[in-house]
Amino acid sequence: MSGENLIILQDVGKRFDHERNKRGSLRQWFIRATGRKQRESQTGSSEFTIADVSFRVGAAETVAIVGDNGAGKSTLLRLMAGIYEPSRGRVSRRGRVASVLELGAGFHKELSGADNLAMYAAALGLSRTEFEARAVEMIAFADIGDVLHKPIKHYSTGMQARLALAVALSGSFDIILLDEALAVGDRSFRVKVEKRVDQYVAGGGTLVLASHSRELLQRVCTRALWLSHGRLKADGPLDTVVNAYISTKGQRQEKRAEPVR
Repeated sequence: MSGENLIILQDVGKRFDHERNKRGSLRQWFIRATGRKQRESQTGSSEFTIADVSFRVGAAETVAIVGDNGAGKSTLLRLMAGIYEPSRGRVSRRGRVASVLELGAGFHKELSGADNLAMYAAALGLSRTEFEARAVEMIAFADIGDVLHKPIKHYSTGMQARLALAVALSGSFDIILLDEALAVGDRSFRVKVEKRVDQYVAGGGTLVLASHSRELLQRVCTRALWLSHGRLKADGPLDTVVNAYISTKGQRQEKRAEPVR
């Protein structure tokens, strides 16, 4: 797929005032039904959370999404993953996509970690044969011991992250979408995850990552999208976009800190 655009967004908008009863794909249903509830505060709003966003992500690109909390980064990633359908505009995807966007989404709390590992792999599009061929590697990567056979309702957030990342980083995916997932877990596990991400990128994988860690973004990504109030404010080389975002953020903070005269 070298040279191809794997993700294309054209004039995409998303709002949540009429989405509750809208039908979607089986994958969308699975993630919504087994994961935590989506933010109900969004439902009923008549405003667009994402508005008029257009960009393309090519094969082997590594793209960061930056912006303030509430800017719409997570919603944008869900649109890219196909978990959300756009309210207007069009989202196109080529290749197989793995997404780790909300820890616990796609997991059934009463089932064991082993069962959830298989279900999550199926939700991301791996066939049973593919999963069975990679199951040992995934289990070794997650490295949660005998807890693997206990219901995940007893798991910590970090342990759930291990399962989700084991599938995403051990499967054969053309695109991986991550939303702060690399920030969880102990240091040794984060080092292992970052090494696997480096291998994925070096092998020509396409990565889109939302994170507040500038160090991580600079090490992994070459391009950045700056999202502000649901709109794409900038798209370009990572350092240029991140510096502009940080500068503007600093100016806003200084303005708020000015004494009242």
